[in-house]
Amino acid sequence: MAETVLITGASSGIGEAMVRLLAERGFDLVLVARSKGKLEALAAELGAAHKINAVAMPQDLSDPNAADDLLERCDQAGLTIDFLINNAGFAHLDSFMASPVEVLLDLVQVNIAAVVHLARLFGGRMAERGRGRILNVASIAAFQPIPSLGAYAASKAFVLSLSEALAVELKDKGVTVTALCPGFTDTPLAQRATDRGFDALPIPGFLLSDPQDVAREGIDGALAGKVIVIPGVANQLAIGVTKFQPRFLVRTISGLAVKLFNRSLERTS
Repeated sequence: MAETVLITGASSGIGEAMVRLLAERGFDLVLVARSKGKLEALAAELGAAHKINAVAMPQDLSDPNAADDLLERCDQAGLTIDFLINNAGFAHLDSFMASPVEVLLDLVQVNIAAVVHLARLFGGRMAERGRGRILNVASIAAFQPIPSLGAYAASKAFVLSLSEALAVELKDKGVTVTALCPGFTDTPLAQRATDRGFDALPIPGFLLSDPQDVAREGIDGALAGKVIVIPGVANQLAIGVTKFQPRFLVRTISGLAVKLFNRSLERTS
């Protein structure tokens, strides 16, 4: 019997790449995102093309009741979730004090609270059954503070730390927990954060990841039971170097990089 995967942020970017890969491999799918039309079209396409059960569950994760609603809808549909992928998230590029409070709180709700709530509800069911997988999408931003992306980087640091802790807690329960930490990836999330695509920015090609590659490494890592997956050699080297630098130096370099990034945005405006 095919395993059923529930994935948030399923309608675009890394999430869409993941659902297409999972469908090819014969997994049944529960697709979660805000965009109802695109989600339903994607579910219909994948169900017909791969002879799988693909269910669209439109849901806005900025709603504090979203996780409870999703669990109830899965129960009503008779769906048992074997594999949870917390992929939904968003970034906001601006200084902390210039950012609207409601935007920062929405970021915390989607990037942190929804991840906690979904992992607790569906992960609890998995632990009771003695099997399951959770894949939380973090970021290489989790490994250092990033001025002007402070709340986003902090949210991903939370996701990484929680994932590592749960990997230990749930190991004896038969549940694996993986944190996927991608670097620069050309996705709608990145485009929304900067109001323009990466094509307009001076980012070397070797630092820019393809969503399909990131999705493949994340899925393969989760299926293999890895705890942390960092796609791409360049990202792995960058994180390796960061670990051996004094924190004040990491903060300083990160701040300078953001200033240069912001200047490049101004020049391309």
